[in-house]
Amino acid sequence: MDTVPLLLARIQFTASLSFLALFMALALALSWLLLFFKLRAHRTGLPGWTAAYRFWVRFFALSFVLTLAAALPVLIQVGSLWPGLMDKIGNVAGPLIGFGVLSVFILKSCFLGVMLFGQRRVSERVHTLAVFMVAVGQAVALFWVLALQSWVQTPAGATLIDARYQVYDWYAAVFNPSLGWNLGLTALWSALAAAFLILGVTALQALRRPLDDGERCAFKTALVVAVAASLLQAPVLDGAGRVMAEHQPAKAAAAAGYWHSGAEPGWTLFGWPDARAQANRAALALPGAGGAWLGRDAQGVYQGLDKFSGMRPPVALTFWALRVALLLGAAMLLVSCVTLALTARRGLDPAQLPAWWLRVIVGMLYAGGLTVLAGGVFSLVGMQPYAVNAAITQTEVLGVTSTPTLAASLAGYLVLYGLLLAAFNGMLFHAARYGVVPVRKPGGSPQ
Repeated sequence: MDTVPLLLARIQFTASLSFLALFMALALALSWLLLFFKLRAHRTGLPGWTAAYRFWVRFFALSFVLTLAAALPVLIQVGSLWPGLMDKIGNVAGPLIGFGVLSVFILKSCFLGVMLFGQRRVSERVHTLAVFMVAVGQAVALFWVLALQSWVQTPAGATLIDARYQVYDWYAAVFNPSLGWNLGLTALWSALAAAFLILGVTALQALRRPLDDGERCAFKTALVVAVAASLLQAPVLDGAGRVMAEHQPAKAAAAAGYWHSGAEPGWTLFGWPDARAQANRAALALPGAGGAWLGRDAQGVYQGLDKFSGMRPPVALTFWALRVALLLGAAMLLVSCVTLALTARRGLDPAQLPAWWLRVIVGMLYAGGLTVLAGGVFSLVGMQPYAVNAAITQTEVLGVTSTPTLAASLAGYLVLYGLLLAAFNGMLFHAARYGVVPVRKPGGSPQ
């Protein structure tokens, strides 16, 4: 079989899912942060919380729109790149996708208009309820997406009959072994993506001019969220790693750079996995610390990549995607804890931070978003060559689209995603410098 179409299909699908994951994560976290701003404004009566809400609600709206825009190419590519997949897993995927779409339109779309445009037209309680329902809708929709994504990694509650999955236990299918840990990681990385976005923008504003109350309120909230989410990463990652070791031993071996089965290896911090030599070049490892996230066979022997010849994922990309995510997580933990220590006695006021540290925070603006992308790449690439773990390969469900067509569509998608990211970035920096232009209600005051 020609491997070029398969490679192009993998790259295209990974790029589309990564773009979707990034803005879905931002929309999820921002929706709950906006609800917190609303509740604090209602409870304290301080205008700063309302100002924080009005500034960041624009970026939630943009993230929401980009999430919807990114979801359509993913759905199209499921049918065009992998046309055989839904025929095999449609009995599982169909209802889960349907529930996700219903969640979008019922819980979010019905309240989104009130949230974005109705603040001056409804009571404060009704508007807060609308913000709450949008946040709940965002979480519910993401739950169904993650349920499906987790199921293809750790399929449960269904069995293959005549080359099609038939569900015999919906509870086991939805609440499959990896769902809980995937939900935890997604929630934490979403929180970090939004928190460091807010921290970075506020730090940039503090370098240019005195901060207003809304910017201080947003910074305080984001800092607390960043510290809490950074600290919680370690136990959740450990749990997810143990599930991976049990259900995806080839992915676990690739993540560890563990080539030869046998004794417990060290945990390789850095190095370059060389598939030809079946060794890690210039490796730096912690001795005897690499067994927790590795699979074992029936005799308790650690399973290396030699056990999965021909069926192992791209080792170097899987290995480094995980380490990029871990490195960014450690950097966010360090920056958030140092920032907390520097501002703890000053009411978490960013204006009191030294200029050099504000520049460090600005440099971490996209750290959370990059972690989401690295985690998504690790999850998708580590699944290869399977579309459903240990059951259906991507080759089985690949379409017959020609190589030139795949190359052209991939280039088109990459250009589109690049333009959308550039537009989001441009709006972010413009708002950080000049603020959000207020919208004036006819006959009323700006809002």
